[in-house]
Amino acid sequence: MSSKFLLGFLSIFLIVTESSFSQVLEDKVYSEHVHSVRLFPQGIQQDSQLDAPVISLSDSRPLVLLFDDISYDPEQYSAKLIHCDADWKQSSLRNNDFSVNFNEYNIQDYSYSVNTRIPYVHYAFTVPRVTKSGNYVLKVYKNRNENEVILTRRFMVYEELFAIGASIVPPTQTEDRRALQQINVAVNYSKVDLVDPTTQVKVIIRQNQRWDNAKFLSKPTFLNQSAKTIRYEPFDGSSTFMAGNEFRFVDLRFIRATGVNIADVKVEESVIFANTLLDKARPGGAYSQYLDLNGQYIIFTNDRPGGDPEVESEYIYTTFNFQADPGREVVMLGSLTNWGKSPEAKLSYDPKSGIYSTSILLKQGWYDYQFAFSGPDGYDSDPIEGSHFETENEYEVLVYYRALGSRYDQLVGYVYLQPNRRRI
Repeated sequence: MSSKFLLGFLSIFLIVTESSFSQVLEDKVYSEHVHSVRLFPQGIQQDSQLDAPVISLSDSRPLVLLFDDISYDPEQYSAKLIHCDADWKQSSLRNNDFSVNFNEYNIQDYSYSVNTRIPYVHYAFTVPRVTKSGNYVLKVYKNRNENEVILTRRFMVYEELFAIGASIVPPTQTEDRRALQQINVAVNYSKVDLVDPTTQVKVIIRQNQRWDNAKFLSKPTFLNQSAKTIRYEPFDGSSTFMAGNEFRFVDLRFIRATGVNIADVKVEESVIFANTLLDKARPGGAYSQYLDLNGQYIIFTNDRPGGDPEVESEYIYTTFNFQADPGREVVMLGSLTNWGKSPEAKLSYDPKSGIYSTSILLKQGWYDYQFAFSGPDGYDSDPIEGSHFETENEYEVLVYYRALGSRYDQLVGYVYLQPNRRRI
């Protein structure tokens, strides 16, 4: 083998290796036949599927992945875990560093839908235990070919190494004070020898299980080395969120009757159609308190009481309607559109009716959503939905730590924050 050929081969290898470790991994569905993807800690209650996919290393509850494949016959699906750093790029850990088993698992738990107009196969997979804390991505693919990926889902595993405190406070910024919520964080690291908090510790705050507007805090506002305490109470708005408004919702638990905010339901032999009531902007109205799911959805049917909603719920082709002036791109936000990233998230404008609309195939249940304008800086829901400090949101604080010489970011603290919790 010539030295020129060897040099070229090594260059290509390094480029491929570098790109595989530099790619940001995210929640995504790659197959148009896959729907209703959920990953959550296993629980007895029906609303456990609303919980964030976060568990501790010592938690007895496993994470459960559920999804449907619109087809008549099951596929051969496999799953693999990918360990990531705090920025959701693949870490340098090897599989046997965090997995007690061979890191490829067959998804063998599946059930056929029961007497539904659109047939589907429902899959369930219990995520195996890991030995290291941090960020993980669950990758599902078919035919044991990792290039045939059908979905990826993020989850987090934490260890209680740091003591974390967090609170929602009025923002330090006086402008738009009534529309913002600020999260202050206090970290105690007495269990470790921390050399440089500004480089070894990262704090991430996310609102309503969203990643697109998460806040990354790297510069503490207060350090007390004798008490081993770090405080993040920024005055520049770096831990401040738009409070938003309570989410809109539709009730798709019925097909023989119209649920809340549903205009009509049309049941045909092979498919079911539904239209929502016409939504309008509400930026200047007074705050109104009511129950919502903070942008999530729950699968349930009232047409077959006592049955299993995962295999007995119908799929409904649902059209959402929103009235607004033309000229700007409108998107639907919520877990049902992967927070604006799915193709169905973008609404189309009809000049004849003056209405924006989008149609999504949804399994029976209760769905939260909001509308926003899309721009180069992301999504802006304030002109459509309004923002009120009183709005009930859920927040998560994740604290990462990298020890000197370590090859990965440990998730050393986690706080779930939801004062005045109001859930359906």
